[in-house]
Amino acid sequence: MGKLLILNLRTVIPFQLSSNRDLPMLQVKVKTKGMFFTIPVPYVILNIAISILCSKLVQQMANKWTKEHFERKKIDFTIPRIEKEILKPIMNELKTYKGIVLVDVKAQDGTEVKVKL
Repeated sequence: MGKLLILNLRTVIPFQLSSNRDLPMLQVKVKTKGMFFTIPVPYVILNIAISILCSKLVQQMANKWTKEHFERKKIDFTIPRIEKEILKPIMNELKTYKGIVLVDVKAQDGTEVKVKL
């Protein structure tokens, strides 16, 4: 698909806008009895989500929320800290395998979910 040339009205500098197909992203496809839709998830959004989930604050809150449940069930468990430095190279490596299907699930009621790079 071609690129669209757009003129930035503030700077009067032209730039190219590529289509969504040119952007690296995950494709989440959901199919149910009545509908079918695709959710494109750009890697930029995925990297932002990783940064948020790996933050100390979110992990402290997750441990706080699960602590009561684990105490009731008498389980001695703490959610381990997830390091962003470990996940970033994994995400960068996934970008090289464009087109691979990561998840392909079909339920008995006909619902299908497919996650593709």
